Amino acid sequence: MLCALIMAGGKGERFWPLSTEEKPKQFLNLLGEDTMIQMSIKRLEKLIPIERIFVVTGKRYSELVKKQLPNLPERNIIIEPVGKNTAPCIGLSAFVIEKYYKNATIAVLPSDHLIKDENSFRTVLSTASEFIEGKKDAIVTIGMRPDRPETEYGYINYGNIYHNINGLEIRKVEKFVEKPDKSTAEKYLDSGDFLWNCGMFVWKTSTILNLTEKYLIKTYQILSEIAATDNDEFIMALDQKYNNVDDISIDYAIMEKAQNIYVIPGNFGWDDVGTWYSVERVREKDADNNICSGNIKVIDSTNNIIISNSKTMVIAGLDNIFAVESDDIIFIGSKDVIKNIRDIKLKIM
Repeated sequence: MLCALIMAGGKGERFWPLSTEEKPKQFLNLLGEDTMIQMSIKRLEKLIPIERIFVVTGKRYSELVKKQLPNLPERNIIIEPVGKNTAPCIGLSAFVIEKYYKNATIAVLPSDHLIKDENSFRTVLSTASEFIEGKKDAIVTIGMRPDRPETEYGYINYGNIYHNINGLEIRKVEKFVEKPDKSTAEKYLDSGDFLWNCGMFVWKTSTILNLTEKYLIKTYQILSEIAATDNDEFIMALDQKYNNVDDISIDYAIMEKAQNIYVIPGNFGWDDVGTWYSVERVREKDADNNICSGNIKVIDSTNNIIISNSKTMVIAGLDNIFAVESDDIIFIGSKDVIKNIRDIKLKIM
């Protein structure tokens, strides 16, 4: 039985000033009418019923999840009392999902990615699930074929074709590699043996819990003690004990150590929407290559990113600028500063 776990606890700092700690990017309308998390749920519902879709988030965002996803059962909102990175977050969620759907297959997915070809994406997920059912101790990750030497993504080095299902290749993962420099990324692109790491995984609850027990002994013990409680006791145990789990990502804790990992190369128009540059890649532009959101008037200006929250914004005679009006601040700078947006935030906040 296929379930989905949407991870929605990130702070989205690289989308400041629109994204804040109170309302990070997964709860914003960055790409259309729906917020990022609403888009994530809608693309899944044609494959997985809402009763089997779970969201894990921080305590401060639980009300935002309820407000933006009113059809999501409240039991399906898994709340971390404190952020402890992705490994304990996924382990906790696996214990919770196991209570409702014994030995389920889980697709673990970020809440803030763009996927253009949703039908192809769902085919990849169902294929991964089908493969897992036949090879129950395996992990399937999803990688995207790179079309540029991207230095902001991790990569997956893959081997020969292991299996074919539904016309899709399933390959053995040789290794995961961290974000490369430009020359290394160019080599990865030229070799044809590397995929972008999308941070999407499909596995059995039993598989991820066994690997957590193997590689994160303390975390597994704490999570199993929490999971053994019921109802109000569960919330109390979670608040009291969760802070003591290891603060570590799933990549470092498990993916770099586990052996039985496979990858399906995807081709469904993916973008991680990690920075304002991502918005520039995917949003519709006007005739002068400007991205405008809100009440914007543009005169003799080109190649700009302009976001207005409430007021009319007039841009005249400017090129290659980045201007965003949020509830609290108006930010104006050249587009070059986007890569330093977190540092700029720290300097002024």
